[in-house]
Amino acid sequence: MMKILECKNLKKSFGKKQIIKGVSFDLEEGDILGFIGPNGAGKTTTIKLILGLQGIDEGQVLINGHDVEKEFVQAIERVGTIVENPDMYMYLSGKKNLLLASRLYKDVDSKRIDEVVKTVGLEKRIDDKVNKYSLGMRQRLGIAQAILHRPNLLILDEPTNGLDPEGIMELRQLLKKLAKEEKMAILISSHNLFELESFCNKVCIIQNGEIIEQSSIKELKKKMSNSLYHFYVSSTEKLDKEFKDINILNEFNFEIKITKDEVTETISKLIAKKIDIYAVYPKTVSLEEVFMKKTGGNVID
Repeated sequence: MMKILECKNLKKSFGKKQIIKGVSFDLEEGDILGFIGPNGAGKTTTIKLILGLQGIDEGQVLINGHDVEKEFVQAIERVGTIVENPDMYMYLSGKKNLLLASRLYKDVDSKRIDEVVKTVGLEKRIDDKVNKYSLGMRQRLGIAQAILHRPNLLILDEPTNGLDPEGIMELRQLLKKLAKEEKMAILISSHNLFELESFCNKVCIIQNGEIIEQSSIKELKKKMSNSLYHFYVSSTEKLDKEFKDINILNEFNFEIKITKDEVTETISKLIAKKIDIYAVYPKTVSLEEVFMKKTGGNVID
């Protein structure tokens, strides 16, 4: 897989306070990376360093192999970005907004505009004025603007802010489509961990200006689950005296930390005690639970 974005040991200070403390991560084509962290952790500052909006004190950002500071034009020419709500002319149609945006680029013609309109699913409403659009439709129009010039890196800062469930679902489907069909690398900074979990394949957690975790979501959740199994039984009375590492949730449910090979042994012990077993399954943690464990509960120094 080709590396689209490489951040190498980024450092940034404002006055005497160091905000970014050696941040390193990368993004490959087709990846959707959730960039998460508590408020004040350094997410927005890192994004500004990537986009060349702030100077880097130390370290390097490479986009498609080009150094953002030394080769800014070449580095940034295949980048699309939206920071929160996209800017657009509300009393013009979606089509006219895209026509205006297309003038910023050399090789964007009417055929390309029609292509991106189809990609974001706005064919039926593209001639309507933007002030008639839902927030979700505006977000899709914003992404259409951001991908007009065929970028292979898309950076979104809080793209789900203010969206209703339908708008979030539409955005999720669109981003997965761009990653799969266009081989686009997508970096998303968001506090909506439940939604990120549904469409990101990788996660990068930043806290107090440092990366504390970078992994695929699947591997991270597997690692954090720590062989925890959930049992749904007829009674949990007195079980706390029988098993180590048990967490009794209520009179019918408990969780226990055991290996896969110990599941059968645990079931046998319950049967011997004439306890009926209705369900047994490995407990998987959510991205939100992983985040809370990794950050210690949203702590900012």
